[in-house]
Amino acid sequence: KSTITKVSKSIPTPKWHAPWKLSTVLSSHLGWVRSIAFDSTNDIFATGAADRTIKIFDFAKSCVGSSDALKITLTGHISPIRGLAFSPRHPYLFSAGEDKMVKCWDLETNQVVRHYHGHLSGVFCLKLHPTLDLLVTGGRDAVARVWDMRTKQQVHVLTGHDNTVGTVLTKPTDPQIVTGSYDSTIKLWDLIAGKCMSTLTHHKKAVRALVQPSFEQTFVSGAADTLKKWSGKDGQFVNNLSGHKAVVNALAVNDDGVLVSGADDGSMRFWDYGSGYQFQQMETIAQPGSLDAENGVYVAEFDLTGTRLITGEADKTIKIWKQDDNASEFSHPIDMTSWRNKCLKEAKQRF
Repeated sequence: KSTITKVSKSIPTPKWHAPWKLSTVLSSHLGWVRSIAFDSTNDIFATGAADRTIKIFDFAKSCVGSSDALKITLTGHISPIRGLAFSPRHPYLFSAGEDKMVKCWDLETNQVVRHYHGHLSGVFCLKLHPTLDLLVTGGRDAVARVWDMRTKQQVHVLTGHDNTVGTVLTKPTDPQIVTGSYDSTIKLWDLIAGKCMSTLTHHKKAVRALVQPSFEQTFVSGAADTLKKWSGKDGQFVNNLSGHKAVVNALAVNDDGVLVSGADDGSMRFWDYGSGYQFQQMETIAQPGSLDAENGVYVAEFDLTGTRLITGEADKTIKIWKQDDNASEFSHPIDMTSWRNKCLKEAKQRF
């Protein structure tokens, strides 16, 4: 009996979140949309796609579907653009592509001012360090490279993965860099020494997405087997978020505690970050004229307020989602019975 009481205590109460719905669709790109970044004022966002262009949109106009939402199109890459990031301290946009190039664009002149040269193959992810002027990129050459933004020098080459580094996180505190790889491991790095602190081998499939919230020291990794939540300080396993049966390409979390995962087959799942309760599941809608196979979410980002979710998809569109204002806890209640059963079932499993 004591084990039953212990387990029932450990069932976390989910926080209620309103369900999300599609608000606007932007079709501007001519290829799969692979990357999205918001600028620190929340006024503009950039998207990079397989049509080799970066497009910068006015966020407010995009939300209402205005025809003049597109501000500028930047050309210069010769392959799909897989990583984008706005610098919060400079008027710069950083981009990384499958053409091995990492570029720094000056948004006052809309030209490339720096190249970070050194990747041996396609670059799949890019992040800026929150406090230092460092840039971290990971790619198909199975390493993450740390660049000095100003001098263009390579500070560290973080080697150790056996396959493509598909996603990277940066944090102000140790471990300052977390990488997820297609060899199905996650590594936590000591930035000062340039060495691996620990390797997390719980996933069975390629880790394609990592995300961390602003409100607690944890992070979530997404793979085709499950989503897993980890402690941010030492990489201790916290819990599984299971139920998304697809190749998870994208993860995003907002300050409200809504975690969204988007997959290759167009399925999207919305979770309560604190408890791991899945409060909504849906399929994205491919734009008319697309094949069914073009149902796929490649990238998802919340805006800085957390009230809008932007996804980049395989039907070449950028979709903006928002919460349903009319929903309440009575119209969309939390299904506590199935949640309790799921928790009791998973309490018997180890991982």
